[in-house]
Amino acid sequence: MQLSSKQIFIRRLQMEDMNSLLDLRVRNRQFFQPFEPIIADSHYSPEGQRELLEKVHQSWENGSGYGFGIFLNDNSRLVGRVNLSNVVLGAWESCTIGYFLDEAFNGRGLTTEAVYLAVQFAFGHAALHRVQGAVMPRNVGSIRVLEKAGFRYEGFSEYYLKINGKWEHHNIYSITRELWDPGKTAM
Repeated sequence: MQLSSKQIFIRRLQMEDMNSLLDLRVRNRQFFQPFEPIIADSHYSPEGQRELLEKVHQSWENGSGYGFGIFLNDNSRLVGRVNLSNVVLGAWESCTIGYFLDEAFNGRGLTTEAVYLAVQFAFGHAALHRVQGAVMPRNVGSIRVLEKAGFRYEGFSEYYLKINGKWEHHNIYSITRELWDPGKTAM
């Protein structure tokens, strides 16, 4: 399955993406570090990426998550990831969203397009009702991505996630099927 917008497309990550994903992670390690949990050095190896892609595959198979690569339309280069995780059905029918983009491509609207496409998948193929994102208040760029994709601010959560070795406060944003505009294009 592939979803496309003006500048990018997203598709399920495959084992064939391992080397491109490893290159992306290694080149952006310092750039991503302030916004991620502490990651073991083994993650930045072919074996670490193989293990990650196996987990992505398992999550797709059991419906607990959907890991997408973000690819440029003009040359199919992998430039980031967008993930729908923690999928819970029943009365909640919701998930959380996370994403990252190669530093060299920031500021072009690519992440907003990818988030929009992932939400389209969540409300379509995955038949979910709500998508939630959590962002550290100082991460203004990421907040703007969610706002441009139609997410609404819900509130402030103290000591929400352990990021880079420190418990960080987060702003919580969400979008529900009722607030989703399927006619809107992904920028």
